[in-house]
Amino acid sequence: MSVVEELTVPTPTAGGDRRELTSPFTGRPVRTIPQCTVADVESAFARARSGQKPWARQPISERRALVCRLLDRLRQKRAALFDILQIEGGKARIDACSDYGEAILSGSWYVRHAERLMRSDSHPGMLPGLTRTTEVCHPVGVVVVIAPWNAPIGIGAGDSIPALLAGNAVILKPDNQTALSTLYLRQIALEVGIPDDVFQVVLGDPAEVGDALIDGADHVAFTGSTATGRKIAARAAERLIGSSLELGGKNPMVVLPDADLRRAASAIPRASFANAGQVCLTTERLYVHTSIFGRFVELACRKTRAMRVGASMDFRFDMGSLTTGTGLRRTSEYVEQAKVAGAQVHTGGRARPDLGPLFYEPTILSGVTAAADLHSAEIFGPVVSVYEFETENDVVDLVNSTEYGLSASVWTRDIKQGARLAARIDTGAVNINDAYTAAFASHAAPSGGMKASGLGRRHGAAGLLRYTESQVVAVQRLASPDSRLGLPRAVHGRLISAALGALTCLPR
Repeated sequence: MSVVEELTVPTPTAGGDRRELTSPFTGRPVRTIPQCTVADVESAFARARSGQKPWARQPISERRALVCRLLDRLRQKRAALFDILQIEGGKARIDACSDYGEAILSGSWYVRHAERLMRSDSHPGMLPGLTRTTEVCHPVGVVVVIAPWNAPIGIGAGDSIPALLAGNAVILKPDNQTALSTLYLRQIALEVGIPDDVFQVVLGDPAEVGDALIDGADHVAFTGSTATGRKIAARAAERLIGSSLELGGKNPMVVLPDADLRRAASAIPRASFANAGQVCLTTERLYVHTSIFGRFVELACRKTRAMRVGASMDFRFDMGSLTTGTGLRRTSEYVEQAKVAGAQVHTGGRARPDLGPLFYEPTILSGVTAAADLHSAEIFGPVVSVYEFETENDVVDLVNSTEYGLSASVWTRDIKQGARLAARIDTGAVNINDAYTAAFASHAAPSGGMKASGLGRRHGAAGLLRYTESQVVAVQRLASPDSRLGLPRAVHGRLISAALGALTCLPR
């Protein structure tokens, strides 16, 4: 029996529908999963609120120990998890490894640093020696994590673990297509002792349960499209709760004339075609200096044509399948429309039904104009458009000419020049001589987008503290600064004014 067949799925509730999942590799059925109703969501919140308070009262060292056990068990079960991620998502195994790796590496960083981040912090008081001021971090309560289908474990676990460590209960909502890996994650979490009510998974159609999830949450962590992110942010704002959103990207890669062309071209298979281009950080726009344009395109196409594309449950292939029929249709339509508008296909540019129902070749285009939708729209498929530029000012205008601002890369042998250019690019991360992994996998540093690419940050201190509320506790010794001590008002006013002048000169 396969790991997918052995996996425990929730018992359907009265009134809930069922959804049959199919494999992107084959199009054949995999498992049937239940769909939650609004009543199920409300029940999940009631259980979460009941379980969260005793969970928060536990010493953080105890919560940390349980998360450590979860990570250890995930390491032990990684082969089974890789299988599930491939079966439900159509990933190449190397991309399943990357999804898993994000969960392990980000979770491990929080395990090491959560106690420090949650520790009470002293601040200078109003009256030196007389006022003691302490900042205390409290969990917000119940956190809803809405994970995308392209990285159900990397984002699902990566966003849930810091929330759990901070003392929150978590309700994790995966996409239906990739629900099995999320259910497997929860199954392991319960096996290692994380309370059932504290870490729950809710399945269902967003149109059915989406509003109920936002309306019951104390914080929403969402990764997905910009259009959906805007709706979540607006609904969360109505309730004055926090939301952290990583949204779409139209990420540029800039190749300067002094760049190591072989190194930059060798990066394209991962920069643009990791997970069949279904990564919010992958490069969709490639800007190459006119003096090296022809040579670079030739090298990039050679590296792309050498990619091994196919379906297997091992590390044989570099790129797998698209995950959904919608994704295949969108990719095909964008490329065909661009061709009609005058774009040239240098390599790829067609579906590969001989490999499986949702395969599409890694594709490099040039001559893509604003008449084509893929010029400005996020493709989320294995397609990159290449453009020429002449001056640094030109390329800065080009890379910033989009509503998105998630990630970018600059390729040059002159690191100082690369850093100067990076400072002019409006994205949450800029990588120099790396596509996106260098910044994203630096888990001590915050990760997120500017402009329409999101709000807030994951990773680093910000990735945990977003799930907390700060409370200031101030202790005043002796007289209150508001007390007149029996002095006439005029005398008291002059003394206060003089004291304020003195206080502004003191280090704080």
